[in-house]
Amino acid sequence: MYKKLKPYLMLLPVMVVMSVFILGLISAVLQSFGYIPIFGMTEITLRHYMNILESRSFFRALAFSIYISFASGGISVFIGTYVAYLIYRNKKETLWVRTLYKIPIAVPHAIAVLLVFIMLTQSGVLSRILYNLGVIDNLMEFPELIFDRGGVGIIIAYTWKGIPFIIMITLGILKKIDLRLVDTALNLGASKKEAWWQVEFPMILPTIFTGFILLFAFSFGAFEVPFLIGPSAPRALPVVAYIQYTSIDLSLRPQAMVINVIISMISLILVYVYILAFRSIKKYFG
Repeated sequence: MYKKLKPYLMLLPVMVVMSVFILGLISAVLQSFGYIPIFGMTEITLRHYMNILESRSFFRALAFSIYISFASGGISVFIGTYVAYLIYRNKKETLWVRTLYKIPIAVPHAIAVLLVFIMLTQSGVLSRILYNLGVIDNLMEFPELIFDRGGVGIIIAYTWKGIPFIIMITLGILKKIDLRLVDTALNLGASKKEAWWQVEFPMILPTIFTGFILLFAFSFGAFEVPFLIGPSAPRALPVVAYIQYTSIDLSLRPQAMVINVIISMISLILVYVYILAFRSIKKYFG
């Protein structure tokens, strides 16, 4: 009897988590249509979707979220891949190096925000260093990188967390590449640069793309970083949803759920795009 039940018992924790997630998603969808019986709202309507989709502030928040997610993900992938290649090529992944680049992965995003704030405010560590070196005449000359409309502080926080992640996953794939393929390309007259682009890079491209999608999806749906060091306008989409959800005006609760549903749908679209792109890349490169 136990042997028959063992597979189901082992899957039970995952099934519980998935059940909670599915129930939560169903509840969010129902609330987005205005069905919240606990508040006396029982009318199913598309009015809340229309209000959000007709709002200019929603599209500004959407554009801002896409911008910070794409910028932080792209920068993380570019720098992380380059650093991983340098470590791989120079065989310098010592214990010290491995510990150094993995530290940010273990640091919570809230702590990363605190570090960015301490370092990059106009009265922070970096501005004081530049002031003492005579680079700037006063602290107010240091550019506003926190709470700025360009979201630079947010991008820096996400990038600081994203680069080590890309290094880790890319380096793991680089180590598995058969060096005989690279040596063959070099023996046939290819330069090291050509061998990288024609042999090594295609092998790590699916991993790089996976890393970018994961970073983009996380930063697009994350709340704490843009809430803590983001501008008051435009706000990131998850921050707008949070503000509306916690408002004393209960009529805004369905609109907050509409935003959450839209964020979830965009995340699902990203997963679908990733699957299609991964298949294309795999097919193209064999």
